[in-house]
Amino acid sequence: HVHLVESGGASVMAGGSLKLSCTGSGYGPCTYNMSWWRQAPGKEREFVSEIDIDGVITYADSVNERFVIYQDSAKNALYLQMNSLEPDDTAVYYCKVDSYRCGYYWGQGTQVTVSS
Repeated sequence: HVHLVESGGASVMAGGSLKLSCTGSGYGPCTYNMSWWRQAPGKEREFVSEIDIDGVITYADSVNERFVIYQDSAKNALYLQMNSLEPDDTAVYYCKVDSYRCGYYWGQGTQVTVSS
């Protein structure tokens, strides 16, 4: 059973930066696509960025060129460097891993609040 823990959320001023971390355990024999999602108050959870099992990276248009996703396989860790933060980036950020064979798992989320 995969267990994911996010950290790094905080309150920052617009224009600031944050780095989110997601550490995982229990992956077993499966390889997973790894992604970040976010959910703002009153809105549906939305995709932010992904590294797939082939290393292909994608970003939502709203964060492209501001956020950078990367991973450290040796540490079973996924990161999201967020720059030039805007109030619309305020949300709970979730880490997700998914595998066709082994299913998908979510972390518990970490709160990011950006003030203008």
